[in-house]
Amino acid sequence: MTTPFSLDNDTAYQQWRSQKLSHYPIDFIGLFVDITDPHHLSDKEQAQIQYNIDRLNFCFYRVQNAFNNKATIHALGLQLGLKNLDHNLCADEDKLTSIEVCTHTNQHNYIPYSTRQLSWHSDGYYNDDNKQIRGILLHCNRPAKNGGISYIMDSEIAYILLRDHNPDCIRALEHPEAFTIPDNELNGEVIRAEISAAVFSLDEQQQLHMRYSARKRHIIWRDDPDTQEAVNMLNALWSEGSPYIVSHKLQAGEGVFCNNSLHRRSNFEDWEESAKKRLLYRGRYFDRIRIEN
Repeated sequence: MTTPFSLDNDTAYQQWRSQKLSHYPIDFIGLFVDITDPHHLSDKEQAQIQYNIDRLNFCFYRVQNAFNNKATIHALGLQLGLKNLDHNLCADEDKLTSIEVCTHTNQHNYIPYSTRQLSWHSDGYYNDDNKQIRGILLHCNRPAKNGGISYIMDSEIAYILLRDHNPDCIRALEHPEAFTIPDNELNGEVIRAEISAAVFSLDEQQQLHMRYSARKRHIIWRDDPDTQEAVNMLNALWSEGSPYIVSHKLQAGEGVFCNNSLHRRSNFEDWEESAKKRLLYRGRYFDRIRIEN
């Protein structure tokens, strides 16, 4: 199958690259889809969502407060082809995860559940190969008092920037041991074994998948020049900024769904009143977004 992600097929890559970059710069207003009833998406809403996903791999949405609940996330997910949820360590009983400031019983004090900033990453980069996160749905129930801004960039853009810089960087990040994550231990017990993986890979539909984290701790990059060059370039991208990065502070009833695009979150100041504290719901899926009419 012809794929633009083959380093031996520059013609296909250049054609795909030209089409991909034609959608930039992004019209931020066009990123938002106003949804009247998230339990029954209209044909127009479906078309708007699919258009954004096809060109950018992410889409923001907005629903009325009456739908600002978990049932909305489940209903939206199913209509987007997101059916198989990852029941991760901190997920709720319904497999969605409540993102709020807290310490989970008998678990690490993970950064997403604090007021600290989250560095650039894709979700589930530490998962086994057969449990890769392809799609994400993030819904805001209550925003933080200050901060808590979400940043997102299509992983395919990161691929383009790296390949244009040096194709050997792509080749290095396709290595099955491009990065290694040590054991995850809790109270002396291993709850996740050490794992090594490639950053860039293709799924069964020949769609690009990216596993990545900019964390300085708990991730070991392969010690070779091309890998180090790729990592350094990505770090420079995060520090210097890019026109391909979109930022937005989600408000109550707003959300974003994506094909596990690169993303991060700024630090924030939470409300003192418990009823107003920041609360988001997140669904991690083994499926990519695909609307089936």
